Amino acid sequence: MKFAFKALFPLFSIVFIASCKFGGNTLPYMNIERVEGADTVFNKIPDFSFTNQNGEEINKQSLKGKVYVADFFFVSCPTICPVMAKNLKKVYERFGNNDKFMILSHTIDPRHDSVEVLKNYANRLGVAAPAWQFVTGKKDEIYQIGYDFYMATIEEDDSEGSGGYLHSGGLILVDSKGRIRGVYDGTNEAQVGQLISDLSILLK
Repeated sequence: MKFAFKALFPLFSIVFIASCKFGGNTLPYMNIERVEGADTVFNKIPDFSFTNQNGEEINKQSLKGKVYVADFFFVSCPTICPVMAKNLKKVYERFGNNDKFMILSHTIDPRHDSVEVLKNYANRLGVAAPAWQFVTGKKDEIYQIGYDFYMATIEEDDSEGSGGYLHSGGLILVDSKGRIRGVYDGTNEAQVGQLISDLSILLK
C-alpha cells in the first residue's frame, strides 16, 4: 500500500504555508485558505457526526479546544495500518493523560468496522477513549472530510495484498483552533518522533 497525501505540497496555489513561533520553535500552518490584507483565513473543519468505539457521538464540538492527531485506517488493513497503530500508540502513551489531547482515527471501511469491531480493536491495542477515538459513520461523509479538510488520499483498490483500499499513511496534527500544523508519515519512526516533539509545543 502506498503512502500518499493528496496534493499536499503542490497545494501552494490554494494553500499558503505560514509559521508561528513558540519559544523559538516554528510550526507551519498548512490549511490556510487565503490571506485578506492583514487577515489570514483558515479552512475550518466542517460539521460532522461520527460514532466512536463506545457507541458515543463524536462531532465538531468534541474537538473544541483539543490538540489532536487525525488519521485514516481500517481494522483489516494488512499493510501500513499495523505499523501506524504501533507508532501512534507511542504518541498515546506520551500524551494520553493530557485532557487537551486526542487521537481521532477514522475507519475508511465502515461496512466492516462497526462499533463492536472498533471496540475490540481498541482493546487489543490496549487504548481507550477519550484519548483515542476510533470513529465510524457514513462512508461518503468520512471520505469527504478526509479529502476536503485533512487532504487525505482514500481510494478503493482491488490489487492483491491491499486489503481493498489505498489510503494515506499520514498523521495530521491539528491545533486547538482547528488548524493543520503538520503532516507526518505514520510508518516512519523519525517522523513520529517529530510529531511527538511538535505536540509538546502545541500542548504547552
